[in-house]
Amino acid sequence: MPSAGLASRRIVQLSALFAMFALYVAQLVSALVPYVPVFVAASAAGLALDTYLQYKQPGLLSLLGKIRFDVTVRQLLRDMLILVGLLRIDGIDPLGEQAPLLIALLAVYGTHFVCQAAAVLVRRTRTLPIVTRNIDTTALRLSTAPPRILARRASHRLLSFSIPATVGLVITAATTDAYWGGIGLGISIALFGGGALYLGTWLLPKKRALNDQKVIEWLDKWLAAYKPTVAMYFSGGTTSAYQANMWLSTLADVDGKPLIVLRERFMVNKIDATDVPIICFPKVATMFSLENSTLKMMLHPANAAKTSQVLRIPTIKHAFINHGESDKLSSCNPYAKAYDEVWVAGPAARDRYQLADVGVEDKDVVEVGRPQLSPITVGTGPAKGAYTTVLYAPTWEGWDGNPGNTSVILAGENIVRHLLADEKVRLIYKPHPMTGSQVPAAGEANKRIMAMIREANTRRSGARPGPEAAAELTRTAAELDELTSTSFRTSADEMEKMLLQGKPDGDRAAAVAEATAAWERAYWASFPEWEHLIVTEARPAIFTCFNQADVLVSDVSSVVSDWLSSEKPYAVANTSGLSEADFRTGFPTVSAATILAPEAEGVPALLAAVRGETEDIHAEARLELKEHLLGPSDPPSMDRFNVAVRALCERADERRVRMAARGETEIPAQREDSVEEQVAEAIEGEAAPESEDSVTA
Repeated sequence: MPSAGLASRRIVQLSALFAMFALYVAQLVSALVPYVPVFVAASAAGLALDTYLQYKQPGLLSLLGKIRFDVTVRQLLRDMLILVGLLRIDGIDPLGEQAPLLIALLAVYGTHFVCQAAAVLVRRTRTLPIVTRNIDTTALRLSTAPPRILARRASHRLLSFSIPATVGLVITAATTDAYWGGIGLGISIALFGGGALYLGTWLLPKKRALNDQKVIEWLDKWLAAYKPTVAMYFSGGTTSAYQANMWLSTLADVDGKPLIVLRERFMVNKIDATDVPIICFPKVATMFSLENSTLKMMLHPANAAKTSQVLRIPTIKHAFINHGESDKLSSCNPYAKAYDEVWVAGPAARDRYQLADVGVEDKDVVEVGRPQLSPITVGTGPAKGAYTTVLYAPTWEGWDGNPGNTSVILAGENIVRHLLADEKVRLIYKPHPMTGSQVPAAGEANKRIMAMIREANTRRSGARPGPEAAAELTRTAAELDELTSTSFRTSADEMEKMLLQGKPDGDRAAAVAEATAAWERAYWASFPEWEHLIVTEARPAIFTCFNQADVLVSDVSSVVSDWLSSEKPYAVANTSGLSEADFRTGFPTVSAATILAPEAEGVPALLAAVRGETEDIHAEARLELKEHLLGPSDPPSMDRFNVAVRALCERADERRVRMAARGETEIPAQREDSVEEQVAEAIEGEAAPESEDSVTA
């Protein structure tokens, strides 16, 4: 069905494009004949269809832009064909007595280009060298954005403002009266000209932002006043923000003055609610303001192409903290040797690096535990409720698409089928958000699994929570959304969002934690205990699902390591093709797990052990593995994390002292980027369009 729906949508899109070209042909033929009724209808319908597609199917029209048939060319062709029609229709002479029509039409395009030039200039003056959040930016003289149709939607502006001109000329063609064309053209000229003048007000001193040099000077003053000591550095794509978000609570509790350093402008609003100041440095040249600051160390939750740029700052120490640990090769990446230290949860990760022999020395590995796991509750023994809650949380297929990475493709449906066959099971299915992004088969299997779960729910019935439960969920969701999200006008641009996301009031982090807990209680209370659930949104978080579940079924991933904090049973699907013995040997995190083959025939035995009907033979092994993977429970992980922070900061201080003793200048007067970095930044600037209408801007 999904593929059929996609095919149907493509047929509709192709039909729309065919209709557009057919209308151009009809307009041309009827202009040459001439045949006024068809000419008028084709001209009006062509503009209407183009305008509709621009608002409803902009992606479809972007394909035309790739072949240089963008909105400007389409509108110019449409108006040229109208002029051809006016030349051919008896009683109209646009080059004679009605020559003002041609002059006025040229004026329409002239004012359009003036308006577009003003829009480009305004956008550039409103694009600052940095982007901030949770910082008071009053001194930067930020202002609200101009209307979006004027500043960033050139295609919509051209089509919308051209409607009066086209309609007027079409009426002239139908009535042979140039009066109507003159009125329409005059209105369009007024719209374009007025828009250009209105945009010009954003270039006046009252609305114009500070230049780049003054913005950087302001940043240096802010850094000097705030005195940051510990920063989290993050760079990534649109779906990777979760890698940084999982460390926000830890960063907020760190010893010192925390800071979040980003590299992509869009990432500023991908970071979850936090009181920690955020600064985005789109270009490497501006990032070196950090070298002049009090910043001592950086935490890196992920490896990224732009990480090498910040590693060039000699005054800052760097620690790789990763965004999760597992037995996958990505958890012992050779790139880790670029950092001063590699912080891991427990002895297992230390051993993993040494066995991998990727150049990370044992003295540079620091065990800090996993501070994020504090919300996970410890199990209290066999499942006793009417239903055994099973959390199936498979990982995604990975960049290499190896079938052994995820169980979704080869084992997912079998696992779910066996679980749904047990009437005493309540299934919570939470797939990885990137499932299907690399291997389409994983996405299709994921859809089939969700269909199976929905169908199973139709076969169940029982008492449901009353309307008050839904009302409470709505109330708590509204409170949480108010705390964790910022509402922006449709026209709001980056600068306006900076203005609205200044220094937070009060302890928002504590308020968010309280509101999140209230929402989670309301969320679980809003479902009957017998209903299977599919969780694909960011909320509820995976740790909340942990606390609801009696047993986990997953793959070789960091989810397994984190689950061990609960000390509850778990199973891991073996789709690697290895024997069970080799699988356990090759992946230590599964040594205390029930291993499920692709057929998932071991599910009934797993459930029996979870319920206490048979012996839980892995109970003792789980406790030993928990400490091996996550480190000791005492002292708490957050305490060990802060000890590591202080130690690395001291190393940074010691280096500064040594450099000062040598009489060397730590901060060069001027730093020139390499040719490669200059080229990379140029390409990045071209790849990121300044407006929503990248084709026409």
